[in-house]
Amino acid sequence: MSSRALDDPVLERRRLAALAQIRQLGDPVLRAPALPVSAFDEALRDEAERMVAIMHDARGVGLAAPQVGSLRRLVVAMLGEDEEPTVLCNPEIVWRSEEEEDDYEGCLSIGEISVEVPRAVAVRLRAQDVHGRPVELEPEGFAARVVQHELDHLDGVLILDRTAPEQRREALRALRNGG
Repeated sequence: MSSRALDDPVLERRRLAALAQIRQLGDPVLRAPALPVSAFDEALRDEAERMVAIMHDARGVGLAAPQVGSLRRLVVAMLGEDEEPTVLCNPEIVWRSEEEEDDYEGCLSIGEISVEVPRAVAVRLRAQDVHGRPVELEPEGFAARVVQHELDHLDGVLILDRTAPEQRREALRALRNGG
């Protein structure tokens, strides 16, 4: 079967449809701590697959279950350009590098706003895959930033909580004014 390139209006409709499924700033589920995944079943695999599709269509690089209204410790992320999406259940960071780097981050739950956020340049984490098998990762650079951002969502933490107070005020002002 030959592939057909989608035209820009189709991609934009898909992006908007995906964004409509993502909880936005002000939704209480974004501030609630997620609960551990305990059932590694077909429903979990379906949820992870749905999250990957939403992430891709929304043009994101990561998505946490609370962002789609599910209070489970589940994240999906693109940790490398040529890699398949990574699905992590019950992820926990077990080590962070002392070296940090400030960089701008956006969030699918906060519109078009981006703010500067300090993050460890490398982390080590333990998790499980969708079958319950143990997973260990040691992402660095951008991949480490993505993982830390998504794991924050599992604890009800947003990038606005991690940025400098002046940037937070400016971002909230821009959001109120429709920016």
